[in-house]
Amino acid sequence: MSISGRVYLIGAGPGDPDLLTIKAARLLASIDVVLHDDLVPPPVLALINPRACVINVGKRCGRKSITQAGIHQLMIDCARRSLSVARLKSGDPMVFGRAAEEIEALRAARLEFEVVPGITAAFAAAAAIPCSLTDRRTASSILLSSGHHAHGPKLTDDSPTRVVYMPGRDLSALAKEWCDEGLTATYPCVVISRAAQPDQELQRLNLAELATARPGPAPVLVIGGWVLSDAGALHEDQKPVHAPQSTYPDQLTHREHSDTYAGQSELTLFDSDRRIGSEQ
Repeated sequence: MSISGRVYLIGAGPGDPDLLTIKAARLLASIDVVLHDDLVPPPVLALINPRACVINVGKRCGRKSITQAGIHQLMIDCARRSLSVARLKSGDPMVFGRAAEEIEALRAARLEFEVVPGITAAFAAAAAIPCSLTDRRTASSILLSSGHHAHGPKLTDDSPTRVVYMPGRDLSALAKEWCDEGLTATYPCVVISRAAQPDQELQRLNLAELATARPGPAPVLVIGGWVLSDAGALHEDQKPVHAPQSTYPDQLTHREHSDTYAGQSELTLFDSDRRIGSEQ
């Protein structure tokens, strides 16, 4: 099946290339244009077609970047030129990303698109601990929430396993919120940074200690729940097991345009041999 003119919202997983789906890896190897989040690491980017046009469209704090509307326009313009486009997102594209807005834009433009799932950070973190998030003896549900923007209703039940994406650098507000909901000081918590990546960091603590915890580098998750109390020995220096680094290319051979596009109104795309086009 031809992929020309189609947009793929692809989950890059937690950052370990071995955790990409086969379909995601196959598409990245033959794609024409890739628009990727800032948190997609080099080992995953190294799997992209070396002739592809690759653009970093990440929106990290304090850094210039293309707007969300600009991302929509890039996807649409490239697809209308019969180019295959990958919107590459860390984790799963349908969990705490802007997939809903991007899907809406693609539908309005009457373009074909497909969502390719990825392993979301919560499940990578659970594997890294290791801990079943739904151990039937202690938790029959999982609550996924974001530390940014929207806030859901307060819980009065301490049995669900809680997973907080993007909790921020100061965890005191989250700790207070959980205390206000009636969770005890001994409520088990884990702060995990860069789950499933070689520099993964794990901190095991309780709710009383959460307020003063210092998260590692992004992406960071906070997990809370009684399932953690029986998770076995957890070491702060625990590292994930990876395939040898030689499995992946040492350098990126495609063209990276992250700086070219930040803050510009004129977008001109190139691949290795030909000019794709220019838009005002």
